[in-house]
Amino acid sequence: MGAMPLISDISPVFVGRRDQLRLLADQAERARSGGSETLLVGGEAGVGKSRLVSEFVETRTRGAVFVGACLQLGEDGLSYAPFTAVLRQVLRDLGREVFETAAPGGIGEFARLLPELGEAPRDRRENRGILFEQLLRLFGGLGGEEGVTIVLEDLHWADGATRDLLVFLVRNLDRPGVQIIGTYRSDDLHRSHPLRRLLPALERLPGVGRIHLEPLTREEVAAQARAIRGDDLTPSQIDSLYRRSEGVPLYVEALASAETCPTEEDPDLPDHFRDLLLEPLHRFDETAWSVLHAVAAGAIGGGVEHETLYHAVGLPERELEAALRVLVDANVLRAGRTDYRFRHALLRDAVHGEILPGPHARLHLRFAQLIDEYPDTVPSERRAAEQAHHYQAAHDLPRALQAAWWAAVRAGEALAFDEELAMVERVLDLWDRVPDARERVQNRSRAQVVDRAAGAALDSGRPKRALELLDTALAELPEEPEDDETRMLRAVLLRERGQALSQGVRDGGLPDLVRALEMHPPHMPGYARLLAALAKESRLARADREETPDQRLLTRLLRAGLGPRALAERAIDVATREETADPRGEVDALIVLGGLLMEEGDIEGGRPLMERGTLRAVELTDPILEARGAGNLGHHLRELGRHEEGMEVLRSSLARHDRLGWASVHRAFNHQNVAEILFEMGRLGEARELSDHTVTAATERVRVHCVLTVQARAAAAQGDLEAARRATGSKGDRSMLNAHRMNVLQLHALAAVDTSLAEGDPEEALGLSRTLLDRTALERFPGYTWPLLEAMAEAARQGDDPKVAERVLSVAERTDVVGSIMPAYSASIAALVAETVGDDAGPLWKRAVEAWEPLPMPLYLARARLREAEVGAARDRDLAVCRVRQVYATAVECGASPLAASAEGLARRLGVGVSDEAPTPRTPAGLTARETEVLRLLAEGATNARIAEALFISPKTASVHVSNILAKLDVPNRATAGAHARRLGVA
Repeated sequence: MGAMPLISDISPVFVGRRDQLRLLADQAERARSGGSETLLVGGEAGVGKSRLVSEFVETRTRGAVFVGACLQLGEDGLSYAPFTAVLRQVLRDLGREVFETAAPGGIGEFARLLPELGEAPRDRRENRGILFEQLLRLFGGLGGEEGVTIVLEDLHWADGATRDLLVFLVRNLDRPGVQIIGTYRSDDLHRSHPLRRLLPALERLPGVGRIHLEPLTREEVAAQARAIRGDDLTPSQIDSLYRRSEGVPLYVEALASAETCPTEEDPDLPDHFRDLLLEPLHRFDETAWSVLHAVAAGAIGGGVEHETLYHAVGLPERELEAALRVLVDANVLRAGRTDYRFRHALLRDAVHGEILPGPHARLHLRFAQLIDEYPDTVPSERRAAEQAHHYQAAHDLPRALQAAWWAAVRAGEALAFDEELAMVERVLDLWDRVPDARERVQNRSRAQVVDRAAGAALDSGRPKRALELLDTALAELPEEPEDDETRMLRAVLLRERGQALSQGVRDGGLPDLVRALEMHPPHMPGYARLLAALAKESRLARADREETPDQRLLTRLLRAGLGPRALAERAIDVATREETADPRGEVDALIVLGGLLMEEGDIEGGRPLMERGTLRAVELTDPILEARGAGNLGHHLRELGRHEEGMEVLRSSLARHDRLGWASVHRAFNHQNVAEILFEMGRLGEARELSDHTVTAATERVRVHCVLTVQARAAAAQGDLEAARRATGSKGDRSMLNAHRMNVLQLHALAAVDTSLAEGDPEEALGLSRTLLDRTALERFPGYTWPLLEAMAEAARQGDDPKVAERVLSVAERTDVVGSIMPAYSASIAALVAETVGDDAGPLWKRAVEAWEPLPMPLYLARARLREAEVGAARDRDLAVCRVRQVYATAVECGASPLAASAEGLARRLGVGVSDEAPTPRTPAGLTARETEVLRLLAEGATNARIAEALFISPKTASVHVSNILAKLDVPNRATAGAHARRLGVA
């Protein structure tokens, strides 16, 4: 490995921090032998964070440490700066092979950060997940047997992309061997600083620690001063030095390195820290100061190349080298391989603040010009951003705007959306002050620039800001443009606003999408993509009993022959025409159309379309569409009862993406579909584990809600009521009923009903059921409606509410039945309703069991068998015993504790064990098993008739059991027997 970055302080002796140094070493060892770990090192400026890390780095094996630092460009951090520096070291020391190993599907995503690796992919803005996944694989592979340490300095300057990548790595580095150390200035974290909000969340993650470096003690200050000066200070000098420096090592250096260490009474001791830092520099001559000013102006990226500095200061080579020698020897500047930098960022800030306005503007203008004249002196990913900063500082607004635009383009290519947004907003801030602004941004109008800013805001997870920008752009365009170009632009803005709104849970974007369709010229680019987007959104839009504005729009589309299916077919037609060709729009529409056909039960017509769209996405190297195609196909196969086929589609897609380094793409969506299949197949532990993991990784709000519903249902089925309620939300919360997408509403309602029933609160489940039946037209969306109706029917049975039961049955009778699962749901619902209204449910449960038996959904079959056993026990006790033992075996195998307990309870009432091998239950006071069950009911105040009904015996037999119990317990009456039961622990 090459020379490490120079990050040590002036003191020749490392003072204090032994415990922290040991902590770093212990963590590195744990990370090497166990799981990867992260340590965040905070402290005020100058307290010695970098020195501590530097001392630790010196103890590590060369080639096992890579260091990068965040860079500040004015107010904005440079995107991915520390990771780019780390990757450049990896490339230099280990070569391209490690990148190729991490990204067998192609290293193009790495090229977004390291242009020297080749050309970055185009038109794949959503591929940040792939980039992050490949970085994860790279760092995981670097660990090896000895482990690797990644140092990220100055995280208080980190841009949004850097923070996002750090969070991703910390959450997902599950292989041993990687230690991440991050440093930050705690005194820079103001109330709204993003890192301040992020740190507590990071600290809660497994394997993450945080330490705060405190100032040095008086004794440590004395030791540092002695190391710097070579002699001891007097006690009064130490007291003064300690008080004035407050134990901050950088302050101690500035004071202790003076020719005479000031005493408490020294009137010339500077009180302001900037003056304190500058005080030792006043001995330098004018030439040295001119060099210092130039380095301060040019060092925004950390350092200044020697060649750049030579051209910036305009000094003869000998004079420049002499001045640099003085500054390096004085430890004001540090010399790197080819550059110079200040020994501390605070010192650079202090010197920069000393430059007068005229020289300040001239220096920054010169540095901006030198980037064009000598481009190789600045890494390509930083050129535009640094030029934008320099031109802004030089008040050259036209060129500042132009450089900011190209910096935004570069940031977009690197998928650094926060920086892209910041740079485009800088362009917009300068727009009105630059007459030829349009010519400087590739001939784009202001509305088009605002559109780009909105796209960056949306990509960076800031939909609110995106909507504000889109509103601004739309306000600048006429509502009814006359020319096609402007009509297309307005339609694109409306589509983007509609899609931004659709990312939320409550407010949908249907009105904007419909208006965009009316506005967009059919022969202009983007029309096919708009049709596909509208087809998808109209297919998912909720349906209410009372007509809503959205439903009126959908009705209008239907009357115009533009239902979801027609829109998708039209999109395919437009996308495949030569003059309006749009391969990605075609793929999108094929997936939507195939899904619509499969929802209707037409698997022969729908599946080939979805497979064709997915294969086309593979040919286009579009992993987003490819993953969406696989996810939707897996979902529809599950709904049609083809669970194993759906699982194979999903796992093949996930495995392919993992193999190619694209595993992050649509992972939450596809893992949700896998978890749903696992849940329905009774593999509760696997479903729970996968959904738990996916919830922590999902970023899209809608997707998080969907995964939480699977998590809640699996937890409820396992009997983990606390986890189920946590995933579902607080009891009585009906906010999700406002969701604009029907599937989101249905999934949340299903989880809420399941959780309430598991908690033994059918009234809460019935309240939600009544609201759903009143407000929503569930029959229009069969897929999730059938399991929801079954859950609502169970709530009606448990809550003894015939009215709700009859309303559920009415909806079921109006809901389409396709595939093999929906008939089974229908049979169970009919049986549950019959029980609730007092009809004979025995034959209906027999039919339901027969419907579930061929399906790969063991817990659903077990629930039907349990009801069949209880309802029919009085008529066919042997069948009931057989069924209850089948239910118990299934529940135990699946880990469904509540269902197993229900089976045990019914077995006790039947007077049998839950298996042939089960031991006879122990009974108290010489009672038989049957008498124990009777006593339990006596404690509840049951009459003989009620006892007979519960235990499937005659009232006369119940009376005989009661008489025997009174005699055995030697009690005079039923009430005393009930009290005795409670003392025995039976009740």
